[in-house]
Amino acid sequence: MSRLAAKVLTVSDGVIAGTRDDKSGRALTERLRREGFDVVDHRVVADGVESVRDALRELAAGFAGLVVTTGGTGFGPRDLTPEGTRAAIEREAPGLAEAMRAASNAEGRPFGMLSRAVCGSLGAALVCNVPGSAGGAVECLEAVLPAVEHALDLLAGGHPH
Repeated sequence: MSRLAAKVLTVSDGVIAGTRDDKSGRALTERLRREGFDVVDHRVVADGVESVRDALRELAAGFAGLVVTTGGTGFGPRDLTPEGTRAAIEREAPGLAEAMRAASNAEGRPFGMLSRAVCGSLGAALVCNVPGSAGGAVECLEAVLPAVEHALDLLAGGHPH
């Protein structure tokens, strides 16, 4: 794999407040680096539609690469990452989100079906929401990694067919 760029966005009121450790953000950064990505940014924002939307717009501006958000994809009252993502992206990529949900439902674990994660494009960036648990975040990332390089090539205008 060529050296691709990635950014990680942790969405968590608890991490912002200093009451929760950003385990999933660190786990994603480590996994992306092992896969050959250059992780050029890792930031944290509070839960909320506007905070996620604004952070994604800023992270994707002039960026050709993968942006992975972690946290806020469930049913909690402050789990608004999918809504913020939809407000930012230009086109959804439902197949990627479906692949992540399927991976999280493997081996009799029903948690993937509770995910409201969204994936899509914003300019030349590919945005993927993953869960806030470190294990779930990495599991979902690994489900889409085989398609990421091709998706980014297509977003950049490549047509290798």
